[in-house]
Amino acid sequence: MREFTVIIEQDEDGIYVASVPELQGCHTQAETLDELNVHIKEAIELYLEVKSENEQLGHLDLVGIQKVRVDA
Repeated sequence: MREFTVIIEQDEDGIYVASVPELQGCHTQAETLDELNVHIKEAIELYLEVKSENEQLGHLDLVGIQKVRVDA
């Protein structure tokens, strides 16, 4: 059993988007948080399934998330 950090965001259309920072390119989306939870678990399982046995997954601990404002 492994545990992963999942970042959840919501876009301008109300769609939830989840990504797993530890697994590059592992992300999904859904209309509800319940759906999103199911989808991200499936995405993680598929990611790990296709990951080559020779490749080691690096472990990253989430330190934090912050918003930064810049003049643009």
